[in-house]
Amino acid sequence: MFRINKDIRLLTQNQTAVLYMVGSVICFSTMDILVKYLDNFPVYQLLCARFAFGLIPIFFLIPRNKIFTFYKTKRPILMAFRSAAGAGAIIALFIALQNLPIADVIAATFAGPIFVTIFSIIFLSEKVGIKRWSAVFIGFIGMLFIVKPVFAEMNFYYIFPIIFCIGFSFVAISIRSLSKTEPNYLIAFYFTILVLFLSLLTLPMGWEWETPSKFELFLFIVLGLSGGVANLLLTQSYRLADASLVSPVKYLSLLFALFFGYYIWNEIPKPMMLFGAFLVVMSSLIIFRREATLKKQVVSPRA
Repeated sequence: MFRINKDIRLLTQNQTAVLYMVGSVICFSTMDILVKYLDNFPVYQLLCARFAFGLIPIFFLIPRNKIFTFYKTKRPILMAFRSAAGAGAIIALFIALQNLPIADVIAATFAGPIFVTIFSIIFLSEKVGIKRWSAVFIGFIGMLFIVKPVFAEMNFYYIFPIIFCIGFSFVAISIRSLSKTEPNYLIAFYFTILVLFLSLLTLPMGWEWETPSKFELFLFIVLGLSGGVANLLLTQSYRLADASLVSPVKYLSLLFALFFGYYIWNEIPKPMMLFGAFLVVMSSLIIFRREATLKKQVVSPRA
């Protein structure tokens, strides 16, 4: 009878971290595609599905000895701020996905770290050197190329990816402080509960909800679970390896967006958008590398 040597590992820790990040990208991309595919449903109904079913993976992280006390937080005000900022960001993201080419939206969300750098200077009084200032400038120029339709075509839906990035930046800044005292599952729990509450609030207000078919209900479940699992995989990836190693993997999501955007919705990317995306990606990579050098916590651009 053969025995497996437990000391033999098929993958290194860094390779495992990369695989977790790939899994996170696939799950996030699945969620994004389903939000756009289900555009016949109002945003608040999709948000309800995302966070109702997204609660399920969170409960698997709660320690058994804290199952009745896990909800207690030492910093309720900052927790509320993080949750509100995350809610604003995810609502803006869903609106953008339903009304814009999916590749344009995903490319614009890559500017999150640029806004984090700017707001860290303003609110945290962080000192930023020439490298990160250069990265911010490059990323800002890239954003202008991506959101050009705001000015050229008066398509104001391109404002929503910018709102997402601003909300994300406040999320990232607050998590840098919250993560010192609060577990990840608690931060995710309060964020999920707030968005779920806001989406359900539309029922007594008389806002219309569409009745999904059985297949659409299945897609709702996949949407929620994929979003919830994506965050868990993302967190595990960052625990196993430096952000500078695994963060570049997330840019695979743009390839998924380009592929499915073309084959499902016949969306042909504009050269200006691709050039802008290139500048934003380069800018984010410079910031990630610099943050890693300074040993600061890097938060991935997802609320």
